[in-house]
Amino acid sequence: MLLSEFEIIARFFSSTPHPRKDVVLGVGDDCALLRVPPGVDLAVSIDTLVEGVHFHPGSDPERLGHKALAVNLSDLAAMGAEPAWVTLALTLPKVDIAWLTCFMRGFSTLADPHQVQLVGGDTTRGPLTISLQVQGFVPPGAALQRDGARPGDLIGVTGTLGDAALALRQIAAAQSPSDYLMTRLEQPLPRVATGLALRGLASAAIDLSDGLLADLGHICERSGVAARLELIRLPLSPEVGERVNICADWSLPLSAGDDYELCFTVPPDHRAAVEAQLSGIDGGLTWIGVIEAGRGVRCFAADGALYQSGAGGYQHFHSTD
Repeated sequence: MLLSEFEIIARFFSSTPHPRKDVVLGVGDDCALLRVPPGVDLAVSIDTLVEGVHFHPGSDPERLGHKALAVNLSDLAAMGAEPAWVTLALTLPKVDIAWLTCFMRGFSTLADPHQVQLVGGDTTRGPLTISLQVQGFVPPGAALQRDGARPGDLIGVTGTLGDAALALRQIAAAQSPSDYLMTRLEQPLPRVATGLALRGLASAAIDLSDGLLADLGHICERSGVAARLELIRLPLSPEVGERVNICADWSLPLSAGDDYELCFTVPPDHRAAVEAQLSGIDGGLTWIGVIEAGRGVRCFAADGALYQSGAGGYQHFHSTD
């Protein structure tokens, strides 16, 4: 059955099981009308996923719907913002009702618990591309930013590092990743609750989309500080830990992207409060290092030797020329 653009919108994007009261007008008009609550700042972020760049052709559309929203919610989590609204621009090579049904099921399954409402977007024809913009709320002055880290601050992360990258390596080698690794790659869990709990306690934060070294490096650059990491403290799943032990290669947890965990810095006198706040939240907490005076990120092995990492994080337009 051939559907027009407007029939696609009406069938797949207009239904909202739990409409928000701050949405005056949602999908179906030239613009959405949204009512920002008084006394909050509006946090806005946008991400694009392109077939063949961010996900493999033929990827499970339900998991893809989840990931497309998750990577955007992860940006809000890094700012300590409460998710509210999302717009979706979807470029499709053809109308595939089964694909759209599965995609929106994955999208909605993640949107519902976070009370995120789809309020608009665009649908067009072309190579499969998914662009989402999310908006959320944060009290004035409470947003977690990248420029607040100071010498002496502790460095913490959620979850485990390198799982998604190991799945990608195994796929590239024609191996079959475990269900755990594939879930970590295709259905990352945005640490929204952690971001909210860190407001007023963390001095800086970022989500790990391009790799720990690169993303923590952004905090260091913006804050004018350096970071010291202890490799033995990095949280690793059994599969990544085995790989590191066999190959002595720390590039998976240090330089690979797609983790979508949070990395943050905390003044020492806030340590106990952060541990208490995060004790019951999925993702947990691992202290992995400390902020120092200087520039850059240095990594140290268990014997105290400086580990030389030749890899940085992922860059779309990196050139070796």
